[in-house]
Amino acid sequence: MSYEMRTEKSDQMTRQNMEILSNIKLAPYIQLSTGLIKKNRRSGGNMFRHQIQTLSILIDYNYIDPVLLKASVVHDVIEDLPDFDQNLILNCDEDGKEVLDLVLEVTKRQGESKGDFLKRIITNGSPKAKILKCADRISNMIELGFVTAPDFIKRTCDETEYYILPMAIYVDYTMYQELISLLESRQKFLEDIGYVK
Repeated sequence: MSYEMRTEKSDQMTRQNMEILSNIKLAPYIQLSTGLIKKNRRSGGNMFRHQIQTLSILIDYNYIDPVLLKASVVHDVIEDLPDFDQNLILNCDEDGKEVLDLVLEVTKRQGESKGDFLKRIITNGSPKAKILKCADRISNMIELGFVTAPDFIKRTCDETEYYILPMAIYVDYTMYQELISLLESRQKFLEDIGYVK
């Protein structure tokens, strides 16, 4: 995404939106997600940082919906923390029920293939689930720049092309444009290293 487009998007953050954002209490959700510090990512870092990066991507795109932002901070806890008690989200605050519902929408179910999971979000996901999944994938694609396993990069690029781009074009065209740019750069990397599969 060009600097001009990003600047225009940032300029849209109004004083009213900043006030709304300043009143969102994220601390209880951040505390819940600290269990992900122990979960390493292929690209380095950990899953906790990924949650925070997903939050920052949403804010960068001017999303200030409290439920969406709270869900972004805990979107992987159910999937990645064995025996995580969903009631912790449910009872976190007055938005707990909606946050939990959104997190469950973007959580891969036991026995569900990755393709079926992404198709489920495309066909049955709420607009918030699609927005959250797009922000999540932007974070994943950024981190692909540090992954050295070509098969993993190729699989993530394929999933992005077939499942995430149709979601992104539906919910946010600027997210779609960023994903296209990330996809092209990762595909060029694979081409540059002579990866063929």
